[in-house]
Amino acid sequence: MYGHADMVAVGIIGASGFTGAELLRLAAAHPDFDVRYATGDSQAGTRAADLYPGLAAAYPDLVFETFDVDRARGLDLVFLGLPHEASMSMAPELVGHVGCVVDLSAAYRLKDPTQYPTYYGFEHDQLGLLADAVYGLPELHREALKGAQLVATPGCYVTTATLALRPLVEAGAIETSGVIVDAASGVTGAGRKADYAYSFTTVDENMTAYGLLSHRHTPEMEQEIGAQLLFTPHLVPMNRGILATYYAKRAAGTAPTTESLLAMLRDRWAGEPFMVVTDGSPATKATLGSNMVQVTARHDARTDTIVAIAALDNLAKGASGGAVQAANVALGLDETAGLASVGVAP
Repeated sequence: MYGHADMVAVGIIGASGFTGAELLRLAAAHPDFDVRYATGDSQAGTRAADLYPGLAAAYPDLVFETFDVDRARGLDLVFLGLPHEASMSMAPELVGHVGCVVDLSAAYRLKDPTQYPTYYGFEHDQLGLLADAVYGLPELHREALKGAQLVATPGCYVTTATLALRPLVEAGAIETSGVIVDAASGVTGAGRKADYAYSFTTVDENMTAYGLLSHRHTPEMEQEIGAQLLFTPHLVPMNRGILATYYAKRAAGTAPTTESLLAMLRDRWAGEPFMVVTDGSPATKATLGSNMVQVTARHDARTDTIVAIAALDNLAKGASGGAVQAANVALGLDETAGLASVGVAP
């Protein structure tokens, strides 16, 4: 248990990427976090304030370093903002030597190791840690997260879909096959990399679908939602945010209404600090920079279809904010510490 008198010694491995920079931003506002170590091998020797000027006031002297396992061991909390296989090889060196390791990659998200070759292109060779890892969505796994040594932060699209659809599955309101997931994300979802596909001239005034039929978040969504689904993601020309619309058939023998669906969502998320069930239509700008999620649902009587919609900030609740929230739970801190529930709008 940590309190204000005992700062949590934090390391961020892969701090020079977008999720790493977001972790630094959130840590600066966290009453209990003290960032002791930040690595960015491709940016080693660079001041964080030079790469991300917005961090200058909080981190005027922080310089990205190369990874040294001995520097990381002994810290209270280490975030891994690395590619999947890099996290998988690094986690065994840290778990047990660090109070809590929170991995932002997909290396420990899927409970079925046979899905990794199909969706990620590698064999999982850390089956013990995979079994021990706790899925980092507090709204579903809060009790399991308490005291966890290894946390698998959910995918951004998965967080959005799960928080909209899981209550409807639990309530038996929708058929659990043939669910359509139609989602759009800002460009930061692709990470910080020089790639023509994400250059200004490619993404500006453009909208594209990608990962058709086989996006790697599909098995993770099915695992957490408990339904078979078809997922199509889209890239839209904005920096941050996910807006997703979900279509499902009502379960046999049920007679849903828009009011009953909204009641299901409100009942399931009652008391959750970052969940907002709205009668209106969720919007990405409303969640910008916050850990808040907006969800809603409708029943269309004409086509007898249930529609759910959700919005969040893909770098905040969809990645780094969700990671901080899960870390707070794992370490016994105030779950909302360092996290905003109000978006930056207008």
